[in-house]
Amino acid sequence: MEQLVFDLAAPRPAEFDNFVAGRNAEVLAVLRRAAAGEARETGILLWGPPGSGRTHLLHAAVAMAKRAGRAASGWEAAPATDPGAPVAGALVAVDDVDAADDAAQARLFTLYNNLREAGGTLVAAAGSPPARLALRDDLRTRLSWGLVYEIHPLPDEEKPVALAEWALGRGFRLDGEVIAYLLSRGRRDMPSLVGALEELDRRSLALKRPITVPMLRDWMQRSIDERR
Repeated sequence: MEQLVFDLAAPRPAEFDNFVAGRNAEVLAVLRRAAAGEARETGILLWGPPGSGRTHLLHAAVAMAKRAGRAASGWEAAPATDPGAPVAGALVAVDDVDAADDAAQARLFTLYNNLREAGGTLVAAAGSPPARLALRDDLRTRLSWGLVYEIHPLPDEEKPVALAEWALGRGFRLDGEVIAYLLSRGRRDMPSLVGALEELDRRSLALKRPITVPMLRDWMQRSIDERR
């Protein structure tokens, strides 16, 4: 049962509201402005280790841009597919630019130039800063022209405070024992933790009871029983 807790929460679409910012508050604010069409820079590059949340942020930027009425799309750099010509003011998110082969790099270079001419925005993600990306020089230069942010994963010792603040921002309080119990069950990545809290919040509202460790245990057991 302990290892299943985070598999019980239905996956949620990536949004800025379900991303726990931690030390990434500045980049979160910049991406919100970019998604709303308020950024002056053509390019924004996010870099960080696996699990830092950079892919989540790309999806969230595309989702917010679409809600704002902008043309927005995501494109994987690894396969040499053609993202197509962007329309005026479009936002295009490109993940894993450090995995782009020669053909994909050529398309990405053209995409950046087209977005610049069309007043659009490129939000890209990689595992390393621009200077360490094994890309052709002209593309690496383009990616360095705009804003570059390192995405900092939350260390385990900061997660209790971050989760408590995330809950308060959404109108409910979390007891420290609940957070400790969550952190002792299986995976500790933030999407899984936030997904579990969202499920608990819905259950709390339905039952009109605060979130407690017994409620968490009961939710876990009921969910497991329903899957049998």
